[in-house]
Amino acid sequence: MSEPRVHRIAIDCRMWEASGIGTYLQNLAPRVIRRMPATQFALLGNAPSLADLRTDNVSVRPLTAPIYSVQEQWAVPRAVPGGTELLWTPHYNLPLFSPCPVVVTIHDILHLAMPELFPGWPKQLYAAVMFRAAMRKAGAILTVSRFTAEELSRLLGRWVARERIHIVPNGVDESWFDILSGPRPQEREYLLYVGNVKPHKNLRRLTEAFARIKDSMAVDLVIVGEREGFLTGDTELAAATKHLGDRVHFTGRVELAELRQYYRHAGALVLPSLYEGFGLTALEAMAAGCPVAVSRAASLPEVCGDAALYFDPADTEDLAAALRRLIGDKHLRGELTFKGKQRAREFSWERAADQTAEVIRNVMQRRDEP
Repeated sequence: MSEPRVHRIAIDCRMWEASGIGTYLQNLAPRVIRRMPATQFALLGNAPSLADLRTDNVSVRPLTAPIYSVQEQWAVPRAVPGGTELLWTPHYNLPLFSPCPVVVTIHDILHLAMPELFPGWPKQLYAAVMFRAAMRKAGAILTVSRFTAEELSRLLGRWVARERIHIVPNGVDESWFDILSGPRPQEREYLLYVGNVKPHKNLRRLTEAFARIKDSMAVDLVIVGEREGFLTGDTELAAATKHLGDRVHFTGRVELAELRQYYRHAGALVLPSLYEGFGLTALEAMAAGCPVAVSRAASLPEVCGDAALYFDPADTEDLAAALRRLIGDKHLRGELTFKGKQRAREFSWERAADQTAEVIRNVMQRRDEP
């Protein structure tokens, strides 16, 4: 009797330690691997923590080619082991000439939806070419929200059949629901923003709205996240908030345990984004028991449901009014905290792993069909 066939999958893990996509990979990849114990996995990347995942069916292959580089177009295929049946890439920058079928995760299509944020034709051309290639070449496309799936159909529908798009929402780990002890990270009461400082995050408008309330409200604004982005750093934003003195605090990126303390003690999380493919920080905040106020835009209503206070991200006064209402209404904060925890329970990495593993199996099965 012949030995059963061993399936082989490679996962591009170069963004393992990045914010956003790194969180996605760290939570989802190990869970998918556990659901496919008879499959051999090769993790492509150079993050030291990948070594902790090595088991009998998991190997790690070094891959240092930068994201969005010309180099990755030949380095990624070369890193894929021979006999691999499927490559899973967690971002749209898949290799144009992959040695095997590809499953690609699309978190958002900001580059196409808001091209004005990406000045210069090289960046715009790269995004147009790579997104269209992903649509044509991928055996399946995972999106993290219905909003992103609809955006793909709206802007790239001519290059992809709708049945190849699978909506697999992000999750939140059970540990986020735990009630933590620990000191306050800030002495004064504060509103919280968590994320990067890229223009679509709309932080300039948030600081303008905060300036309108700061003299009447005894609360600070804390900005947690990457201090530099590929579009802009916090230097410009810091200059724009100079007149706010010590009422605005930039922490930079913090460790997970410290981030959870920021959520726990915040008066509210404020997410003023113009565009989001999902809005993971809102989900984390709700799970941690932090009330949230978010833009009535993009994927955020889909994620937050009736568990958030909404505002128009293009209207500074509407945002300021939402901040005043949150700070001044303890009952509202309590109601949003309760609803937020209930809402967050609807999102699970375990469910996401089940759905992702099913998509991967189906793509490999189609490959085997005559």
